[in-house]
Amino acid sequence: MRVILSDLRPVLALFLAERRRMLFVGAGLAALTVLAGVALLGLSGWFITATALAGLTAATAMAFDVFAPAAGIRFLALVRTGARYGERLTTHDATLSVLAALRERLFRGWAGPRAARALALRPAKLLFRLTADIDALDGLYLRILVPVGAMVASALGTAVVVGFIAPWLGLAIGAWLVAVGLGIPLVAARMAYRPARRRAQAIEMLRSGVIDLVAGQTELVMAGRLEAQRDHLAAIDRRLTAADDGLNRIETGVTIGFGLTSALALAGMLLAVAALVEAEAIGAPVAALGILVVLAAVEPFGALRRGALEFGRTLLAARRLGPRLLREDVPVAPKDLPRGMAVELVGVDVRHDGAARVTLRGIDLVVDRGERIAIVGASGAGKSTLLDLIAGERVPERGEAAALPATLMTQRTELFQDSLRDNLRLAAPAAGDRELMRVLDAAGLGPDVAALPRGLDTALGEGGIGLSGGQSRRLALARLFLRDTPLWLLDEPTEGLDGRTARDVLARLGREAQRRALIIATHIRREAAFAARVVVMEHGQIAAVLHRGEPGFDAVLDALRPD
Repeated sequence: MRVILSDLRPVLALFLAERRRMLFVGAGLAALTVLAGVALLGLSGWFITATALAGLTAATAMAFDVFAPAAGIRFLALVRTGARYGERLTTHDATLSVLAALRERLFRGWAGPRAARALALRPAKLLFRLTADIDALDGLYLRILVPVGAMVASALGTAVVVGFIAPWLGLAIGAWLVAVGLGIPLVAARMAYRPARRRAQAIEMLRSGVIDLVAGQTELVMAGRLEAQRDHLAAIDRRLTAADDGLNRIETGVTIGFGLTSALALAGMLLAVAALVEAEAIGAPVAALGILVVLAAVEPFGALRRGALEFGRTLLAARRLGPRLLREDVPVAPKDLPRGMAVELVGVDVRHDGAARVTLRGIDLVVDRGERIAIVGASGAGKSTLLDLIAGERVPERGEAAALPATLMTQRTELFQDSLRDNLRLAAPAAGDRELMRVLDAAGLGPDVAALPRGLDTALGEGGIGLSGGQSRRLALARLFLRDTPLWLLDEPTEGLDGRTARDVLARLGREAQRRALIIATHIRREAAFAARVVVMEHGQIAAVLHRGEPGFDAVLDALRPD
């Protein structure tokens, strides 16, 4: 139980922090709905029975007051209806608001520094965290906490009412209702925990597998793995079916259990009031009130059935999301840069998550505004990691790192299944068509876009299908030009382009950069020759820093891959 509470604590804390008052109001209205229903059925039974008995003689019929009980019944009916409406409105509004806040918090966390690489490695899994897992958390409040509160209120209210008939009977009925009302769902939740987890995991695996099958069917056919993938999905589907069967059996058992609970409670109450009536301790109207109150008190138990069955799924979602809610990435506050400086790194070490050795060690680097730097070295020397550090995508393990606001253009051109306009507006959502065409012209893609029938409205396929490699790179360059930051970081910006296109891209980049600082990580000669200073990296350390015209500068360029 302690482990379960620790898993649920971050989610509960978020619920209470977001809409505490609304959540308590919703739970209170749910309890009021149940109590009004219990009182309504009990008062109606008393009234009908008392009216029937009063009508046996003219004297009692004339003396019997029908107005007060009738008004009470109408009042309770209105209270129950209003409370039910308010409860549904309040609880669902509060839950949806909390889930929206949770989804926004998680999305912002995964859209922050150091998250892009994890998102690229596990896009389906993170998508399920934002959708399926968050949707599962609505059961925590709506199907578990609220029904438990309503059930406890019903049991206590019934115990008080029956206690006026006979105190010992009220205690017995109250204890029985609380015991079975909590006991059966707890047993069901324990039994359903594993099937519910297996079901949630199977659904996630099935969705991921189907996406892989549809998106990669060409590769699967070429590798001869299409049939194996289909068999794999069929096996997952059988696991999902088995989990559903297990949950259905447990649900049937819970239904039978609550039915027996209701029958035993009614039978016990019937025997007890019969004995009290025979002993002339109570009359028939009071006996009818007691029996119907117990009958109505069992009604809220059914609402716990679904919550008990989905508790495993809810707990799994809380365990997945809880650590992310507890961890708050505190941005590193860099020291102020001296005037005219764009980057300052002093004694910086950087380690990848989970790595035994540091990736960068003892990095000292200063870059002035407007300066053009090339970072060269063999693959694995730490060039891309250094760019990530300057861009704020990585936090130094040791040392101090400070940089002006930067825009990082990676080797991979990230384009989406959307229009050209919206792919560009990722860099500047408020940019107008005139500005978009300006940067397209600056990147050398303006004539191509102007020649398209739909221009900026031209739809791209997934990953930018519809553009050639050179056009995709130019579109990424145009998106870079929209970013008005004083520091641009480029990781092999002309990789994969022919020499003529690459030189044109570099020339346009130089014209557009103006007084911005440029840092290019490269192993291509033409890109390094674009810079005025070369930083040579070896095994995560800066081995040499050479300015244009110094001895060794041309030798470093000659050692790089030719154009």
